[in-house]
Amino acid sequence: MTARFTTSDGLSLAYDETGAGHPLLCLAGLTRNMADFDPVVAEFADRARVIRLDVRGRGLSDHAPDWRSYSLPREAQDVLELMDHLGLESASILGTSRGGLLAMTLAVGHADRLAGAILVDIGPVIERAGLEPIMEYIGRPPVWRSHAEAAAALPEAMAPRFAGVPEATWRAHAERLWSEGSDGLALRYDPRLRDAVLEGAQDGALPDLWPLFNALAGKPLALIRGANSDLLSAETAAEMRRRRPDIVFAEVPDRGHVPFLDEPESVAAIAAWLDRVA
Repeated sequence: MTARFTTSDGLSLAYDETGAGHPLLCLAGLTRNMADFDPVVAEFADRARVIRLDVRGRGLSDHAPDWRSYSLPREAQDVLELMDHLGLESASILGTSRGGLLAMTLAVGHADRLAGAILVDIGPVIERAGLEPIMEYIGRPPVWRSHAEAAAALPEAMAPRFAGVPEATWRAHAERLWSEGSDGLALRYDPRLRDAVLEGAQDGALPDLWPLFNALAGKPLALIRGANSDLLSAETAAEMRRRRPDIVFAEVPDRGHVPFLDEPESVAAIAAWLDRVA
């Protein structure tokens, strides 16, 4: 059941938790929400306390009055405040894309609160080729008018990065991304998130994130990469593995940015990582 807590700057954020065991806090990508982790709940609630947060401005959480608070430092603070609300001294993070960046951000300033991390299709080097399509769609409603229409069009729209995805998965994906109403499909996030991203990209320079990755030293770590990802390159993944020979690694065939986490490779990697922290 969805619950809520209030942040120190007054926003009501939505979260839910299912299962028992090691606390695994799931953080979604830039424009995504907790529903992305439905497969994780279905597969692992008998092995972990799966906690899912709708980050500010996404999903069922409040939109921020000031879009400038859609930033990694503020969102990381929200994560800490949720942990305080739940009475968690520490937790592991399963972070997809931006959620993985939040895990690395917390590793720098709050390593004692981070028990481990699973990074999904994200690393210390973000490829510009992967950022370009994000800038095209962020903040803009889809062209399709219904979930059914979107599910029918997504296989072609997402090709060739995604192949062999079942029709039911595309339908579930569309329902997680957009709400359906009489006027068509609508975003499940604050469109002003686009302003925050544009402001962050103004100088054109991508920051050096390797110190953030290095801060995960000593933490149980896993990396799941879509084999066709245009955001996390094979070269960056290889360097991450070189620096962390103990990392649990999976590359998911026929998937780009990001895998759905229901693939056998994804499930096996999460299971192997849980074996280490249990």
